[in-house]
Amino acid sequence: MPTKIADVGADALLVAKSKLDSDYTPSEDEEFMNERQQEYFRGLLIAWKKSILSEAESTLAHLQDGPLREPDLADRASSETDWAIELRTRDRQRKLIAKIDSAIRRIDEGEYGYCAVTGEPISLARLQARPIATMTLEAQERHERNERISRED
Repeated sequence: MPTKIADVGADALLVAKSKLDSDYTPSEDEEFMNERQQEYFRGLLIAWKKSILSEAESTLAHLQDGPLREPDLADRASSETDWAIELRTRDRQRKLIAKIDSAIRRIDEGEYGYCAVTGEPISLARLQARPIATMTLEAQERHERNERISRED
């Protein structure tokens, strides 16, 4: 069953959050990116990656069930379209896994949670919503504005 392109990773992140063992949630009241916060986000990222990989395995098993043998051309076209969407979704998830691995590497290097552009801390709310974020919300908006302007030129 195809996944909506917009949902790539979002459902898996919700699953990952639900599987975290700890009742702990990072708070603005504690030191930013202390050891406990780093371990929380590491666990979240690892759980997210496992959830995505699990989805990918089920897709692979489904694709290996056999070739399309729909007798009706319309049914065959519909099935092929569904498969193409599924494969595109899995490709996007493959790229997401690379970003998750990068975020885990940033935790290991002590750079996680800090904006790649300004060096300022990324809000905990943003990291909760998008654990792979590399920029503060303001820096991301500025980046997207500049990208839009250069695309229009």
